[in-house]
Amino acid sequence: MEYAIITGASKGIGRAITEELARRGFNVLLIARSEGKLQQAAGEIVARYKVKADWLAIDLSLPDAAQEVYDWCRARGYTVKALVNNAGYGLSGSFEKYSVEEHLNMMHLNMDTLVRMVRIFLPDLHKQSRAHILNIASSAAYQAVPLLSLYAATKAFVLSFSRGLHQELRGSTISVTAVSPGATDTDFPNRAQLGEKGMKAAEKFNMTPEVVASMAVKAMLAGKAEVITGVLNKLGAFMAWLLPKGVVERTAMKIYE
Repeated sequence: MEYAIITGASKGIGRAITEELARRGFNVLLIARSEGKLQQAAGEIVARYKVKADWLAIDLSLPDAAQEVYDWCRARGYTVKALVNNAGYGLSGSFEKYSVEEHLNMMHLNMDTLVRMVRIFLPDLHKQSRAHILNIASSAAYQAVPLLSLYAATKAFVLSFSRGLHQELRGSTISVTAVSPGATDTDFPNRAQLGEKGMKAAEKFNMTPEVVASMAVKAMLAGKAEVITGVLNKLGAFMAWLLPKGVVERTAMKIYE
């Protein structure tokens, strides 16, 4: 039976994307760390949308996590036709605020696990008459963001990788889409340890996870290479391209000071 697999599916944008896919008739596989939240979400989705749902509680920042997810799918006979790489987090503040281990853990989840998931599942996706890869980047991918420096760099990687792979797979049965949300009403600010100023700035421009998910899934199914959610975020990306980099970076830093 064919499924969509969603990482970071227990809450926020990941949960909303899972709901949106289920609403469109996809069977879903929910992957995240929180066993209780996954079990509850899967049960609610089955009851609400009458699709099949299963879940796997796993720490995706661990080196072998992607292979374990794949082996779990194979053992249960699940055929994946849509891969949604949503799991990720940020660390805000001075680069020196965090240890090497903390930085590397974020980098591994945001980049390494995503790449591993794509590479491991690609051969199976090629076997489908139509398949999709959806990678969640960020509006922070379009410029350097002081005091969010490494997170922004990881999302720039996701965006660049996704766009390149989209072109590589043109003409195949697989589409690759990068979605770049801006401020969204999720737990990201708390996990990233944003200061009060950053929290207030995010609140002014927050989109709901449901709106972001709807735009993301629509772009994925349309086979688009890239979508930035929200008019203000699109404008911000354009201004980051238009204005001198130093001006953009100093302006961005003021948000997180």
